[in-house]
Amino acid sequence: MATDKRADELRQSSNPLYNDRKLKLGTFGSNLDRGCAISTIDGVLEINWPNTLTLAKLADEMEFEALVPVGRWKGFGGVTNFNGPGFECFSWAAGIGACTRNPAVFSTSHVLTVHPIMVAKQATTIDHISGGRFALNVVTGWHRPEMEMFGAPLMAHDDRYELAVEWLDIIKRLWTAEEEFDYDGRHFKISKGYLEPKPLQKPFPPVMNAGNSEKGRDYALRYCDVAFVNLNRGDLATSQAVIADYRQRARKEFGRELQIWSHAYIVQGETEAEAKAYFDEYVHQKGDWQAATNLVDTMGLNTEGVTPERLQAMKMHFIGGWGGFPLIGTKEQIVDGLGKLSAIGLDGLAVSWARYIEDMRTFQRETLPLLKQAGLR
Repeated sequence: MATDKRADELRQSSNPLYNDRKLKLGTFGSNLDRGCAISTIDGVLEINWPNTLTLAKLADEMEFEALVPVGRWKGFGGVTNFNGPGFECFSWAAGIGACTRNPAVFSTSHVLTVHPIMVAKQATTIDHISGGRFALNVVTGWHRPEMEMFGAPLMAHDDRYELAVEWLDIIKRLWTAEEEFDYDGRHFKISKGYLEPKPLQKPFPPVMNAGNSEKGRDYALRYCDVAFVNLNRGDLATSQAVIADYRQRARKEFGRELQIWSHAYIVQGETEAEAKAYFDEYVHQKGDWQAATNLVDTMGLNTEGVTPERLQAMKMHFIGGWGGFPLIGTKEQIVDGLGKLSAIGLDGLAVSWARYIEDMRTFQRETLPLLKQAGLR
């Protein structure tokens, strides 16, 4: 089948996303101020080039498979203006790709803000800089103030995905077509499209999408190599069923093999009580709850029928680590939690820490050896 061939191409490529490790790991949001923790605690990520490069090199030393930036053009207010300051994803990936050897370097791109010809050219350049380690994360955009800053109204949800189909189709054709081509779509008109050189990865780099709506899920199943899914924090069996459904639908409906990734945040202590106290400090005591409220409202999650308790829990996890799955406890408990996430069918996890640099170094020193002993790395 066609996508079996695609999966084989990726496994044979230079991209580390397709190595044989049981649980692949990446960093998440290390291109933005405060990373993934909406907190005023001391030691959160202050975004500057030396800090983001330090995180990339730590991941490189641990042979992480991915560095996944968050595409962000405007912050969420509050006392932190969470994620307001930050680095643009393509230029960030070019610099990081030149300074690392092991991980896949993603660019996260909003289809509404960058023309597909520009994306194809930038991505190809980064693929050459990194020696064939580039990957593209496609996002359709939901943060209305960002889109309006570009001078265009936020399109309806399904319309954004219809645009994304054309956008990615043009990029893939530019990456692969040997002859110039015309494109006459609803959203894009291309006259004599041309791109040289081609990416190092043949026929083109991996593509990821994180849509969780039915339209978003269909987009990942049809057009992408990696689906980035949200986990049910209260019921891993539900998440296991969702992951299995992704794989079954991809194979049955489209003859495709998908990798499935998610994200988690790690809060580690010498004891479980110490880890929980750390979480309480940076989330409950020093969390920027106004920024978290702004984020939840902008995402449209504060809807009729959502209980105050559920809303509060959502904000708590956004403060903890951008709404990811919480892994809180000792190094042994962290390894056990990562093992459980692997067991439900995940290929990989993009992870973050509150005190990003300090905590990641602790993970490298104390937790990574246990992951290897457990056969997860």
